[in-house]
Amino acid sequence: MTGGVAVAGCHFSGTGGSAPPGVGRRTERGESTRAGDTDWRVRSMGPPGAIEGYGDKVSVLPGEELGLYVSTTAPAFRVSAYRVGWYDGAQARLVWRSQRVAGSVQARPRLVQATRTVRADWQRTLPVRTGGWPEGAYLLRLDSEDAHQHYVPLIVRSASAAGRVVLMHAPATWQAYNLWGGYSLYQGENGAYGTRSLAVSFDRPYDGNGAEKFMVYERAAVVLAERLGIPLAYTTGLDVHRDPGILHDAAGVVSLGHDEYWTPQQRAYVTQARDRGTNVAFLGANACFRRVRLEPDATGADRTVVCYKTDYRKDPYLADHPDMPTNDFRRPPSASPESSLTGVLYEGYPVDAPYVVRRSDHWLFEGTGVKRGASFDHLVGVEYDRVTPGVPTPAPLEIIAHSPLVCKGRSSHADSAYYTVPSGAGVFASGTMRWVEALMAGTRENGRNHGMDARTGAFVTRSTENLLHAFAAGPCGRNRPRPRDDVRDVYASAPR
Repeated sequence: MTGGVAVAGCHFSGTGGSAPPGVGRRTERGESTRAGDTDWRVRSMGPPGAIEGYGDKVSVLPGEELGLYVSTTAPAFRVSAYRVGWYDGAQARLVWRSQRVAGSVQARPRLVQATRTVRADWQRTLPVRTGGWPEGAYLLRLDSEDAHQHYVPLIVRSASAAGRVVLMHAPATWQAYNLWGGYSLYQGENGAYGTRSLAVSFDRPYDGNGAEKFMVYERAAVVLAERLGIPLAYTTGLDVHRDPGILHDAAGVVSLGHDEYWTPQQRAYVTQARDRGTNVAFLGANACFRRVRLEPDATGADRTVVCYKTDYRKDPYLADHPDMPTNDFRRPPSASPESSLTGVLYEGYPVDAPYVVRRSDHWLFEGTGVKRGASFDHLVGVEYDRVTPGVPTPAPLEIIAHSPLVCKGRSSHADSAYYTVPSGAGVFASGTMRWVEALMAGTRENGRNHGMDARTGAFVTRSTENLLHAFAAGPCGRNRPRPRDDVRDVYASAPR
């Protein structure tokens, strides 16, 4: 077993402006049985500015229109919309391809000095109508006539998640790390933290190939979930922020591999869903860590992610909203450590350590063949979480993996943890940012995957399969064994 990412299938050679046969007649199982298209990857990004673009929405409902803003040095380009999924190992299917579109070089970006926010503010190049597109995660690939390419990620979201497992994508985190134009929430001029953006705009392309965060931390989980054939729904953290109804009666909600930036509203709505019986999983580390605010930008509402971090006192908004800082959730004012939802607390980076199984008889590990003490090299990294007695943490809580590590000279542990609440919902946190990456371990996908091998890939794949099947079956607290509260056993000298 290699993480469910073998490459197979046939390529559809679309002819522009239309959908391949069969689009619009989708059923839940029918979509997964369709032939995929292996030629979906970016092969050449070309020199800077060769082709790049962005959309005026991070998600749409099926049938809604998306505006694309494209700049290219080529005379023309085309857009191909690939839906990510299993597709017998091809991992994507071509759903739509545009006709030839005239290209042009758009204006240089501008910098909003007050918050050091980069905005492209380009002219809209073309509308993309999503009629007949199935719900799911999409890569819109821009192909220039001189053979260079760039992705624009898009979620075609579900109007309802009732009875389904929700994959909750993290565009706020994608944007926080986006260095297009030279600024992100981490660095600015000369790479300095002190000149970083205090707010970042979706009105600009993503750097690199255009979808690196999705490709590394989310894609493999989508492929695996679709291969299982369980009922799925798709959304983003921004959509949950706007519409808590998307989580109503959901069987589960899955935060993917790197989901750091949340609004207080998103956190409240996920917590409410848990308390109504919706299972929750955090497949990465450092989830729900930064508290952000959303503001409008040129193309609409909620197009700017505001996070002043350590400079939160400089935020003019704070004068009239003293309980709404944009700093870490665990920091005052309004301190609320993420552990009250996730069960674990982010502790640090960088780290590279083996993942060590503690509760080999836990249902999550069924069928993996592991025994207590089994370890998997490099699976803990590059950031990690641990159970931290003394901070708000739900109980009963079971530590199912307890992995020794050294981070910046300090000895500690990374923990995978599981708890349930009275509603019956189960909550799992992996405690490592490499969980989703490990689904590709032992394959040629995504480089060397930090040296993780096929054995690690098989272990994480089977464990994730167990998790998703359990979530799809309803509240885990009712259909799986209750957690054994062992925090005091693991951290013997700490209060519980």
